[in-house]
Amino acid sequence: MGLFKRNPFGHILFIKKWLIRILGSMTHRRYRGFNELQIEGSEIIKTLPDNNVLFISNHQTYFADVVAMFHVFNASLSGRQDTIKNIGYLWQPKMNIYYVAAKETMQAGLLPRILAYVGAITVERTWRAKGVDVTEKREVNPNDTENIRIALEDGWVITFPQGTTKSFKPVRKGTAHIIKQHKPIVIPIVIDGFRRSFDKKGLRMKKKGILQSFIIKEPLEIDYENDTIEEIVEKVEYAIEQHPSFLKVIPAEVIKVEEELNEMRRWSYKGPENEY
Repeated sequence: MGLFKRNPFGHILFIKKWLIRILGSMTHRRYRGFNELQIEGSEIIKTLPDNNVLFISNHQTYFADVVAMFHVFNASLSGRQDTIKNIGYLWQPKMNIYYVAAKETMQAGLLPRILAYVGAITVERTWRAKGVDVTEKREVNPNDTENIRIALEDGWVITFPQGTTKSFKPVRKGTAHIIKQHKPIVIPIVIDGFRRSFDKKGLRMKKKGILQSFIIKEPLEIDYENDTIEEIVEKVEYAIEQHPSFLKVIPAEVIKVEEELNEMRRWSYKGPENEY
């Protein structure tokens, strides 16, 4: 690799490699030490081609989810199955892994800008701005979809189709359009435990001893020619377990009964003067 060789987005690969090594070393114990990352299905990673692979996942934090994926993907490519032990896999990381992220998030401070250099494809969100849903539909920036196309042609792309860290939000149709247009291999990932482990940004740890789960599923079966956008959206929702049918709705009456029982079970301390 030439010292100043660049990827299609102009990032110097030598710098990117060292950023992955350094940031990976700094974050490794967050997934293997302070908390444990339970991985399933990582054998699928080694079977994938070098490019035109789209990973779709539910989203729980801004950055911790993506960092975990960089760890799991590189560990799997180095021959580790369902584990990220022995951090040596970071020495020769896969350099053409990209992830889709909101432009406003990746420009909010020095650390996000550094993380963006590692592989962010920044997009302007048309449905949300400064953490608030917008009512007026804004136009999609054609450069955003073009950059995703370039990234798929060069390597792997990670995207979070709901576009938010909130659970059971609708999947955005933009992901379905990308799938239908570029026909990538689509690999679903389902994560859990990250919301309890980290703050919303995924930079600060909230709790230790949390079991984080990371499940890699078989490639999604898609008829690129005949499936409609709506059908692809529904397949994505089921694949990342964010379809409304996964949401267990508990009747208000049941909740009230449970609360009353919990109140009855509650132990309260009474001082000596109240014993009799």
